[in-house]
Amino acid sequence: MQYIDNIIFLILLVAGFGLFAKSLQKIYRNIRLGREINRNDRKGERWETMARVAMGQSKMVKRPVAGILHLFVYVGFVIINIELVEIIVDGIFGTHRFLSSIFGHGFYNFFTATLEVLALLVVIGVVVFFIRRNFYGVKRLTMKELFGWPKHDANWILIIEFALMMAFFKMNASDWVLQQRGLLPEHGSFPISSTILGPVFNNFGDGFLFFTEKAAWWFHFVGILFFMNYLYYSKHLHIILAFPSTWYANLEKKGKFNNLESVTKEIKLMMDPNADPYAAPAEGEAEVPSKFGAEDIFDLNQVQLLNAYSCTECGRCTSVCPANITGKKLSPRLILMKTRDRLEEVGRNIDKNGSFVDDGKKLLNDYITKEELWACTTCNACTDACPVLLDPLSIIFEMRRFLVMEQSAAPQELNLMMTNVENNAAPWQYNQADRLNWAND
Repeated sequence: MQYIDNIIFLILLVAGFGLFAKSLQKIYRNIRLGREINRNDRKGERWETMARVAMGQSKMVKRPVAGILHLFVYVGFVIINIELVEIIVDGIFGTHRFLSSIFGHGFYNFFTATLEVLALLVVIGVVVFFIRRNFYGVKRLTMKELFGWPKHDANWILIIEFALMMAFFKMNASDWVLQQRGLLPEHGSFPISSTILGPVFNNFGDGFLFFTEKAAWWFHFVGILFFMNYLYYSKHLHIILAFPSTWYANLEKKGKFNNLESVTKEIKLMMDPNADPYAAPAEGEAEVPSKFGAEDIFDLNQVQLLNAYSCTECGRCTSVCPANITGKKLSPRLILMKTRDRLEEVGRNIDKNGSFVDDGKKLLNDYITKEELWACTTCNACTDACPVLLDPLSIIFEMRRFLVMEQSAAPQELNLMMTNVENNAAPWQYNQADRLNWAND
């Protein structure tokens, strides 16, 4: 029976990481439903971009207050959970503060003191974020699209992080008091918990302190496993997916749209009087795709589906969107959220049936409306504002491409312009012989 704690710990550890691995596998499968795209060029630039944007938070600090607070929470929470290594070893082998024997007395004191300072910064960050999100009235955080689960999700994450940090401080404070009483070996320095909670815990007996230290230790461990598995259901997947999203980000100049190779080839054939339009495509040449543009998630590429999972729902994209600012229905954030919702629906369909069974729904119309798509000015403000380099505009563009090339469903103004280009080689409705009249004077 003396090893019952270790056995329970090991079972929880295996179950927690096993469920997390299963969730990651499901996300990977869903992303693979999209079209393949080659984004493995310019590797040096991609490594630099990922380090600067995902790890260095360079785009977050463009709004200093939110950026610095986010840095506190992000860096603090990640580094504090390095202690998970120590918890795992202690839990499996029944040791106490295992890293102290590896780091040595001096460096372990520095290590634990640093964790305490970072934990305090995390607490400050999550409290400010909670107040800001729920009481301060930041417009992009109180929009209708965040009502319901998105708002609850954001608050739950802040509450969980706060609770984990409180458990961390309680564990350290009770440990510190027991060390002062000579009941535990002196390992670590705890400047925050000993100052804030130490005087309170000094009033309690040894038995209560041992119970509190162990209970807080277990709460911290189980809480981390819960948080890790909650990520699958949360917008906070960006904690993990921001790294591949910035790696696979579009490095071309903003505003440069992808021309379909098959269409380019057709135009060249039309302009070459010696070309054989019936000739088989040469090796390496693009074949005509089965569908132009995107009607459903299967028509989007894998990076676009990764973007949908990586969206932080921060709303920076929507806050700078000129269409949204002027009262139109378009919200770039909502484009990514709806894409993720449809992707998850397709994933549940596959889980239930073994493979996708047509459910009579599409991303276009059932989730994203034509009104939203045509409200976009393609100004790229959303892609420029995104702190993790997501590209909602590319999804809008592909869906508009489907409407134009597959359904001939462009607005009347665009149809008139395209007819003029076809007939007059210019967007305006006049004879080609009059094209240079503007230069007469």
